[in-house]
Amino acid sequence: MKKTTKRIKVLECSKYYYPVRGGIEQVVKDITEGLNERGIHTDVLSYNDAPVTETTRFDSYTVYRCATYGTLLSMPLSPRYLYTFCKIAKAYDIIHLHHPNPLLFLALLLSRPKAKTIIHWHADITRQKKTLTLFLPLQKYVLNRADTIVATSENYAKHSEHLGHYKSKIKIIPIGIEEKEYRSNKAEVEAIRQKYSNKKIVFTIGRLVDYKGFEVLVDAACYLDDDYIVLIAGDGYNRDTLQKRIEEKKLSSKVVLLGKISHNEKCNYLDASRIFVLPSLNKAEAFGVVLLEAMRFAKPIITTRIVESGMSMVNRHEETGLQVEAGSPEKLAEAIRKLSEGDGYRRYCKNAYKRFKRYFQKKSMINAVVKLIENLYTPST
Repeated sequence: MKKTTKRIKVLECSKYYYPVRGGIEQVVKDITEGLNERGIHTDVLSYNDAPVTETTRFDSYTVYRCATYGTLLSMPLSPRYLYTFCKIAKAYDIIHLHHPNPLLFLALLLSRPKAKTIIHWHADITRQKKTLTLFLPLQKYVLNRADTIVATSENYAKHSEHLGHYKSKIKIIPIGIEEKEYRSNKAEVEAIRQKYSNKKIVFTIGRLVDYKGFEVLVDAACYLDDDYIVLIAGDGYNRDTLQKRIEEKKLSSKVVLLGKISHNEKCNYLDASRIFVLPSLNKAEAFGVVLLEAMRFAKPIITTRIVESGMSMVNRHEETGLQVEAGSPEKLAEAIRKLSEGDGYRRYCKNAYKRFKRYFQKKSMINAVVKLIENLYTPST
């Protein structure tokens, strides 16, 4: 796609931004940098992870990080975010909102900018049902106002209870990542394998929270032979509970909580692993960017069978990996054995990498967003 000559200004609005890492944060970073590379001036509005407001200037764009004072129902508390959005939104032609982010919806209502609006619907709000009832009128206003709603998979768009009335506005743009940004260090990969005595490494990473289902993976280790080791990376409020579960079941030699690891360390563990598992329990796992990261390293993957989630679109059952019943340690252990010990292991590896290359490239995602923006943009003069 040729570099656009239109002087379009876009504001990406998200919860957090790099160096904070996470699936949505990576998507926002890739889109921001990708649009700027195509000549579409794009800045970012995000929360800060401290009670300090900061403006960070990169080579071609600006990030406004707004002071936060804790969280309430997973939402950062930041009056500054409201103020800053209302102050700067009028300077942009297109506002690109990344949801879930309820405070941002309120900001849109208060400021009512003239800009075109794109809502990137990463996930429904699923864990605050009572509060959601109060939020629904505001959500309805924003969805009605939106010019386009981006969903990351057909599965999620089809099954979302909130998007059913907006099918004509929905555009499916799968998430993509840049392969060259995921490289391992072969010496460190070998060191990981040696550390765990060349056992079959079952690896996963994510926030240690309820919907991720890591307790199911811990329980699944009870049904695995001693030539397996389960490594769980990440941090969160369930860490102590998981550690206690590991100790009570006498699994300390078979399951290890690695804690928070760096991007480079994640790449090394992905490369060192035999298979990757994402045992999420419900559609709060809307897509699973980490699945793409595992597929980039040609690793077969196991996901849970949740039809509302994009996971079932990313991972093709018995092609790139296996899908299993959510919440079943026995079924999960059976799938781990089948996938890692069967004659078709190399075929799964090859298929995982092939599907990653074909459908989940950063370039394809950026191309689709650029096309969407250019179609929406109408010069004022």
